[in-house]
Amino acid sequence: MHSSRIISAIDTHTEGMPTRVVTGGVGPIPGDTMADRRDYFLENLDGLRKFLVNEPRGHASMSGAILQPATTADGHYGVLFIEVSGLLPMCGHGTIGVATALVEAGMVPVTEPVTEIRLDTPAGRVVATVNITAGHADSVALRNVPAYCDSLDNEVKVPGIGTVRYDMAYGGNFYAIVDLGKLGIPFERAQQDRILDAGLRIMSAVNEFRRPVHLEDERIGGCKHVLFLDPASEPAHTRNAMAIHPGWFDRSPCGTGTSALLARQHARGLLSDSRVLRNDSFIGTTFHARAVETVSVAGHPAVVPEITGRAWLTGTANYLLDPADPFPEGFVF
Repeated sequence: MHSSRIISAIDTHTEGMPTRVVTGGVGPIPGDTMADRRDYFLENLDGLRKFLVNEPRGHASMSGAILQPATTADGHYGVLFIEVSGLLPMCGHGTIGVATALVEAGMVPVTEPVTEIRLDTPAGRVVATVNITAGHADSVALRNVPAYCDSLDNEVKVPGIGTVRYDMAYGGNFYAIVDLGKLGIPFERAQQDRILDAGLRIMSAVNEFRRPVHLEDERIGGCKHVLFLDPASEPAHTRNAMAIHPGWFDRSPCGTGTSALLARQHARGLLSDSRVLRNDSFIGTTFHARAVETVSVAGHPAVVPEITGRAWLTGTANYLLDPADPFPEGFVF
């Protein structure tokens, strides 16, 4: 067996969305913080991301998480989040998958009924509290980075659609939140091609019109996600179709998207205090979210979200690269 690269991973899915948790084969990436390591990875190691998420080892909706040594004294691990669109500052479903894998593989000290895992990410410190029964990770409550509503009632002209109204919110990534009913498209999976096409057009228009940039970290910016709300949604029970660049849907309810939506619901006065938001995905899976703290980001009102969801292990593997393979970084079809 000839291989010039061997990457070990635990594969999981979080409420339907995959996370390839890389546990071996990648050395420490230079950088004092995970944000620095993300920058270094983007400039020097992006071929590794493509190797793991592109076909034939991955697919058009693949995502993953690369474990690294922590960058803080009390952190358990650092994490870089990879997907077909690049490296995310933060990924909620990915963090839930990572925490589940770490517990079930015994890679952190495990205590029952609850184990706390502190993770350093490019967006900042996140904490995963894992509920455990007989060694099994039953669910994960993720305390995310502060989420805030960037702006409300924006209007942008979108080619092929017309004027679209959206709210912009941040929950670890930026999300344009759009009422799908205002576009005249039914919230149905049979309409997924129309919804995805609209999402990609809106992303492009938003980034030209008013590209969002994080209030405290200019390295975090741009809109690669459009959260389409089912018009039948209620303030505390929403359904969403999450369109993502370069052209796929989140299978989970989206952890950072749910965080952004929670901040938007608070900004609009639709939720108050610690009232729980139930957010359902396009395939019917669920995250629950609540604001555990009110804070500020650069003087802007924000909340600290806690997102609760489940993940399951789907396999373990060593991913190999034959030196004669004509696709050393995979391919996009």
